[in-house]
Amino acid sequence: MIVKSYITARYAETDQMGVVHHSVYPVWFEIGRTDFIKSLGVSYSNLEKEGIILPLSVLTCKYHYPVHYEDNVVLETRLCKISAAKLEFKFSVNLKDSGILAAEGCTVMGIVSAKNFHPLNLKKANPELFKKLYEAIETFN
Repeated sequence: MIVKSYITARYAETDQMGVVHHSVYPVWFEIGRTDFIKSLGVSYSNLEKEGIILPLSVLTCKYHYPVHYEDNVVLETRLCKISAAKLEFKFSVNLKDSGILAAEGCTVMGIVSAKNFHPLNLKKANPELFKKLYEAIETFN
């Protein structure tokens, strides 16, 4: 499953050269993960109410082409791996008008208990969500 998020680069996200700063992409990846989870009928806030949190353990980003102020981009988010206590998402950021790949990245999220930050087996804690996530896995090429 691919979830698309549409983002317009804001002035505050750019550096002195008018290019979206590298630190912005992880924030955009968070938008993608949130939209992905929402597309399954679940919200991060509801997960947290259930005592499930998803801390970031790995973040990578490769930059290919600059995004400038007011450029429209399409962020594509895919879930590529799931285990009982870990989710791996892949992202691509493409300029909307030309389709040029601007950046691609990956995040690995732990699945832990909000009470003690110990790993949580999502398959046991929320089997319905685990099934939805498992069925949404897609290979990222």
